[in-house]
Amino acid sequence: MIGRRPPQENFKYMEVDQFIEEVKKVNASVRTGLLRKAFEYADRAHKDQMRASGEKYFTHSINVALILAAQKLDTTTIAAGLLHDVVEDTDVTVKDLRRDFGDEIAELVDGVSRISTYQAKTSIETKAEYFRKMLLSMAKDIRVILIKLADRLHNMRTLEYLSEKRQIKNAKETYEVFAPIAHRLGMALIKRELEDLSLKYLHPEEYQYIKNRLDNTLQARESYVKDIIGPLQKELKANNVAAEVYGRAKSIDSIHRKMTRKERSFEEIYDLFAIRIIVDSVAACYHALGVVHMLYVPVGGFDDYIAKPKQNGYQSLHTNVIGPDGHVLEFQIRTREMHMRAEYGIASHWLYKEGARGIGEADKRLNWLREVLDWQKDMTNPAEFLEYLKIDLYHDEVFVFTPRGELKHLPSGSTALDFAFAVHTEVGLHCAGARINGKLVPLNTELRSGDEVEVMTATNKQPSRDWLKMVNTSGARSKIRKFIKQQDFEKNRQMGKEMLERHLRKMRLPYPSNKEILECAESFSYKNVKSFLAALGQGDVSVISAVNRLYPQALEESKESIEDIITDRTRFRGGIKIDDIKSLQFNFGRCCQPVPGEDVVGFITRGRGVTVHRRDCPNIQRANIDKARIVELDWDISEQSKFVVKINLIMEDRKNILRDILNSIADDETNLKNSSISASRGLARGEFIAEVRNLTHLNRILDQIKKVKGVIDVTRSMGSSKK
Repeated sequence: MIGRRPPQENFKYMEVDQFIEEVKKVNASVRTGLLRKAFEYADRAHKDQMRASGEKYFTHSINVALILAAQKLDTTTIAAGLLHDVVEDTDVTVKDLRRDFGDEIAELVDGVSRISTYQAKTSIETKAEYFRKMLLSMAKDIRVILIKLADRLHNMRTLEYLSEKRQIKNAKETYEVFAPIAHRLGMALIKRELEDLSLKYLHPEEYQYIKNRLDNTLQARESYVKDIIGPLQKELKANNVAAEVYGRAKSIDSIHRKMTRKERSFEEIYDLFAIRIIVDSVAACYHALGVVHMLYVPVGGFDDYIAKPKQNGYQSLHTNVIGPDGHVLEFQIRTREMHMRAEYGIASHWLYKEGARGIGEADKRLNWLREVLDWQKDMTNPAEFLEYLKIDLYHDEVFVFTPRGELKHLPSGSTALDFAFAVHTEVGLHCAGARINGKLVPLNTELRSGDEVEVMTATNKQPSRDWLKMVNTSGARSKIRKFIKQQDFEKNRQMGKEMLERHLRKMRLPYPSNKEILECAESFSYKNVKSFLAALGQGDVSVISAVNRLYPQALEESKESIEDIITDRTRFRGGIKIDDIKSLQFNFGRCCQPVPGEDVVGFITRGRGVTVHRRDCPNIQRANIDKARIVELDWDISEQSKFVVKINLIMEDRKNILRDILNSIADDETNLKNSSISASRGLARGEFIAEVRNLTHLNRILDQIKKVKGVIDVTRSMGSSKK
């Protein structure tokens, strides 16, 4: 017979004796005393609570526990399933559970409670934090996520009682989060049901159409499968292969995905089911494969997931053959143990085991989780974290070999450089080249299953930023970023030290002791001297600010106000002609800060000679100004002089932007006399006092600064409007 596996029954409220009886149907070895205690405890805690369906709330906890029991989990996990909502939804505390049930159950319930509700339309940062919590809870005790999956499965089975808006929200988060995790843990039964239930609410018309078509064609498919199974069982028996043979329908969601991906109608999808053969030993698997190939013509090779298991532990032989009707038919051949692992995944390790033994064996299957937890520590960008986590959760796999025959699992799309990092971090960091099947290839060459990959290394070879374009796995990308960050840190530290030394030499101040620099670093919230110097080098802290903290008294004695700088540094340095007579008795207006090349006039002041202004200066344009005191001026451009101007900037508040601005004008021999920056809400405002030779020089500086990434606006300040 063939058909879709019916969903597990949704149980109504039941008394404790009936509950224990239901559990023992699937696991006779449970400790009934603990289950009875947990049942009665949780029932009392949820006494007056109701669900949207109108049922007692504790009905949900009963169903969660029965789902866990059906997954062959241990007594402790089933008990925690009964108690999983008491901390979040009642007055019971973790301390109470620790006292009444011990540390293990208390920690499981606390772990489930700590995973906050996922919001499908929330911020990237919140989504990333949710995933991080999920991963950490899985790493601490994988049973936490198994309870959460059971909780989600029952909520999806009863989703009809919620509003349409909540149905869509819950279905979306189930499809995005919980079904992929079930897949990664090898829990095919739960994964398929979660996907089908999600499709039911996300695409109800398509779901119902496929379901109806499967129901309407069930009899014909059962007849077809019967015609295949009969001769196959006869041939297996003749070859002394004891086997159970049956047909398995593909899930509604997998059919929907195939119809969408290949743009085909239901009638054009022929592999609506597979024939499954369950045998007693690994040798019998290959024997059965031979029998199948004797009866039917194989299409291409076969997939050997016994010799090369998937990362989630899945093992089986897959082969496609031409069936009696001329269409492709899939056979899946596995042992009974492999079948249990395929259906129940990581939960199968608790079958007939209790506590630590089950945990220890399951722990061996979680290397992928440890890798994710390792690389996520160094990934601060939430969007990037989510992108690469999805790759790790959803990816198909390629199987490749080292020259010694060691098997490596990698995500589909992995490159030769990804492989190098999968072998060992040091191999990746010093990768100089690669051979695939004996042929030299570029490092960004994508791998195919069955490839033999050899990596060549060189001690002087190191990653560059270009390497990030040659890898597709999160692990390799994280290791490259970490190395570059360390290298950049050292470069920035050296640059910061040199910048500080240079500035102190200009001011004729001694280089401070390590203790003095540390005190300065701590005043800027840096824990050590190296980090502080690196911050100077990459522009997070200005050198002027650092010197001000290191030598406040010396700077106070030699300090000049911005107004003094603007006036005094330009007085008597540039040439000005009045009626062709060279005049040295003048000052430059602090209000408009004129520079050579601009149209200027003079204003005769009592006792101070002539003050030079731009002709469009607001102070000169005032209606009440004495026009008789204005004289025509011209620049004496024969003299090489420098003039001070104030430049205002609005820019993004990002690392290194100050350094990038300084670098943009470094080749122009521009001297900055002072600077100040303030930041708020992602934006920074800066003010620079710069020495320029003329208007052309000033405009060139402004143009260069405008080109810096993150600079929003740059203007020359007109200074004060008061004369």
